[in-house]
Amino acid sequence: MRVIIFGATGSIGRLLVEQALAKGHLVTAFLRDPSKLCISHSNLKEIQGDVLSFATVEDAVRGQDVVCCALGDGNKGKLRAEGTKNILLAMQKTGVNRFICQTSLGVGDSRGNLNFFWKHIMFGLLLKKAYQDHEAQEKYIMQSSIDWVIVRPAAFTNGPHTGQYRHGFDADDKTITLKISRADVADFMLRQVTDNRYIRKTPGLSY
Repeated sequence: MRVIIFGATGSIGRLLVEQALAKGHLVTAFLRDPSKLCISHSNLKEIQGDVLSFATVEDAVRGQDVVCCALGDGNKGKLRAEGTKNILLAMQKTGVNRFICQTSLGVGDSRGNLNFFWKHIMFGLLLKKAYQDHEAQEKYIMQSSIDWVIVRPAAFTNGPHTGQYRHGFDADDKTITLKISRADVADFMLRQVTDNRYIRKTPGLSY
């Protein structure tokens, strides 16, 4: 499959690139600074650009089969939402129909999965802007007519790629650990490239 990855130099995006290449996909990495990726492969193409520049995004998306989005902006502002808005519009204009996007557990109806610390301290105070950015991002996605999957991972760890984790659990499930390795987030996202189970759904992801 021809897969483009937005946010390719981030902690999830880089793993998406590595794992997608390992699966034999033809990968396009969309990035602001190519010097940060440091991956060389015959099936890898790099496009330098700004996700807030619609013309650049449209050119990058054209001809792809699947778009994976792992945009990050820390706790700064609205990059995830505004960048995703451009990606979705570009997909609609170019006829690309499958979109897999990483947001966060706790957004939307998954808020019931969170404990007090994550609900009120982290997302209520310390990461409030990032949480609001993800909320706006999901709103844009859900309003689109394409085949989207919103992946909502729990708190990231640097643990190994296991391929063994829980997904699609109930929005009020309190038995999850609220942790997931970045490598397993990438694993699950790439499974959605060919799996139709979660089309237009918002699976949570945790151990």
